[in-house]
Amino acid sequence: MTKQPTQSGRQARGSLVVVSAPSGSGKTTLIKRLLAAVPALQFSVSYTTRRPRHGEKDGRDYFFVTRKKFEAMARAGEFVEWAEVVGHLYGTAQKQLREAEAAGQDILLDIDVHGHRQVREKLPEAVSVFILPPSFQELEKRLRRRRSDAPDVIEKRLRNARREIGHWKEYDFIVVNDKLRSATKSLRCIVEAVKVRASVQADRIAEITESFGG
Repeated sequence: MTKQPTQSGRQARGSLVVVSAPSGSGKTTLIKRLLAAVPALQFSVSYTTRRPRHGEKDGRDYFFVTRKKFEAMARAGEFVEWAEVVGHLYGTAQKQLREAEAAGQDILLDIDVHGHRQVREKLPEAVSVFILPPSFQELEKRLRRRRSDAPDVIEKRLRNARREIGHWKEYDFIVVNDKLRSATKSLRCIVEAVKVRASVQADRIAEITESFGG
């Protein structure tokens, strides 16, 4: 999905895709499979104040920082969006998005429903996808099965999920993660379709129409 320069030498615009989901919906697994299938797609690494989980690496999965550091960045206006989730802060740095846009790079954001609202207000051209679990019961089963959170944290995540589900109407696309393979395919189709939107191809379209004397 690397962007190609137009005939005039101008860099084609990069696309911004936002993916959100209740905790336990399988979003992280879906995104990893998508990035493996589309290696040119760049993942926007968020900042967070939570501790790394097993296998996570700083700078790859998240930028792990202290709450003091995060709050200083927020006061300086360095985030395009940020929110507190289950007692931890998460945010997306504006600098990373600006650099990707300038390079014509397609970029994927993994953020919650509140972050999505902030991004859409500032970057209305962003395309958004909401991942749904097959049911509340399956979501609860997945959260308990992964054994990465204490029981009280799981209950909090389930309460948050009940609230977050109601935001699905704010998104452009919905993917139900009942079968991992088909859900991954749906997510990849969305990302591929985003590349050929008229707004993304504006410069190339202008050159083609000009060649017709339009």
